[in-house]
Amino acid sequence: MPTDLPVAEFLQLKIPYLDVRSEGEFALGHIPNAVSMPLFNNEERAQVGTLYKKSGRQKALLQGLEFVGPRMRKLAEQGLSAAQNNRVAVYCWRGGMRSASVAWLLEKVGLEVFILKGGYKAYRNFAIRLFAKPYLLKVIGGKTGSRKTQLLATLVEQGKNAIDLESLANHRGSAFGYFGETPQPTQEHFENLLAFSLFKLRENEPVFIEDESRLIGRVHIPDALWSQMRNANVIVLNWPLEARIDFLTHEYQENSEVMKKNIEAIKKRLGGDRYKEALAYLAANDRAGVCRIVLAYYDRAYEYGLSKRNPGMVRYVDGEKALANFPHSILFE
Repeated sequence: MPTDLPVAEFLQLKIPYLDVRSEGEFALGHIPNAVSMPLFNNEERAQVGTLYKKSGRQKALLQGLEFVGPRMRKLAEQGLSAAQNNRVAVYCWRGGMRSASVAWLLEKVGLEVFILKGGYKAYRNFAIRLFAKPYLLKVIGGKTGSRKTQLLATLVEQGKNAIDLESLANHRGSAFGYFGETPQPTQEHFENLLAFSLFKLRENEPVFIEDESRLIGRVHIPDALWSQMRNANVIVLNWPLEARIDFLTHEYQENSEVMKKNIEAIKKRLGGDRYKEALAYLAANDRAGVCRIVLAYYDRAYEYGLSKRNPGMVRYVDGEKALANFPHSILFE
């Protein structure tokens, strides 16, 4: 018999997750690292659902069998290929017929199967609870180009709790925009990724997270977590302007068309003259000149946002020393 597991236990499994919902459901959002192995495709799922509402469970089940019958071998082979040490985990929307059917098939070909109790819906509810859970947050702040992401990566390497929101959102949260050509996740999947990161944190230890606007590109930080971030202690990394410009011009090497689109996105905020000046620097391939203009806007915006925080909860540190002095960093003072 397949083993039903609640969300927390299911997520601790070190085996592949098979998402047997339709490809459309998977694209909207899924458990991180899951593999899409739909029992029904989008059209089939719609037909079975309509038949269930109009004619009842039995006719819907028979229609489902007609769809799946010819594909049973392929599904079994996919499951066998994905399995690790003959073990695999399966989930559907609510932990019902789809996951039970696939689990039955995979057991018949010799796999040990685990089912997510309550399905993907249970994971979504679990995520919402994680966002509201209290954390000992330490917010890493600093103006654009202060190497906050680099510092978070170093914290992870040192075994500390750290969450890189920009990486999860696939967006730098500024005019420097998207990471390459990969689109941002949906709001739902951004939340899934964030919840999975929160779940993996070690208990009773500080959690380092970047000081972000609520919006990161077109996704937003869930309200419950955002509220905690706004009321947490902030460690502001201080770097000289020229050091930040040098870092940005070497770190972000997007082509001119991508840069132009990113500048156009903040045209109104820059103002007409500064916008034209930025484009002129870009046309001359003077990335430092572009950065200087864009940073003038973002620096003012960041200073304004920081001014809205409780001054007693803001600490300024030398950015270079914060990066250089692991494991005895001034971040842990």
